[in-house]
Amino acid sequence: MGKLNDIRGIIFDLDGTLYVSPSFAAAIQKAAADYIAGIKKIELSEACRMMAETRNRLTVERNEVPTLSAVCSKLGGSVRDLHTFFETRLHPETHLAQDPRVISLLKNLSEKIPLYLFTNNNRALTTRIIDFLGLTTFFQHIYTIDDTWKAKPDEGMLDLILAEAGLFPSQALFVGDRYDVDLRLPEQRGCPVYLSQTIEQLLQLEDLLQD
Repeated sequence: MGKLNDIRGIIFDLDGTLYVSPSFAAAIQKAAADYIAGIKKIELSEACRMMAETRNRLTVERNEVPTLSAVCSKLGGSVRDLHTFFETRLHPETHLAQDPRVISLLKNLSEKIPLYLFTNNNRALTTRIIDFLGLTTFFQHIYTIDDTWKAKPDEGMLDLILAEAGLFPSQALFVGDRYDVDLRLPEQRGCPVYLSQTIEQLLQLEDLLQD
């Protein structure tokens, strides 16, 4: 973790980082299983079993936990079709609630340093989520999976974000809840990273940057 004077931009993940909702996370998993069941013409329980087995196998093969997009792609799905399915099936507003503490954190940080959002969610759902949470105005730019249809971790998107933000790796702090997905690649590239898996951990960020 660098000092605030050393960091010129903060790149946040969204799901599980700027909000934590086990029920919405479960709804996303259920929707993905429904999608796989539909394309394979199998029962939902069988789709869940196949996804769990595929996730475990990919974890062993890659020595990192795969994304949901990677699991579904391995089972014959299309990332674009999966996210189209998500747009019609998922209703984040029924699972989420504004947290004034998170709004205050991003407001305070955004007044000192540019903030960016980089998520494996699609743009339509991302917009609905951050609008509902009251976070939309704090980001200089929002990067979503439908920019390239390549899920994090992706070197091309990392390079693009750093280039467009005008940041050297040492100046770009990445914040996320999954080390393998959000943080491993930026850290390997020389970026400072912060693992945040609870709102309490997220709220510590401002004090840590000022230490």
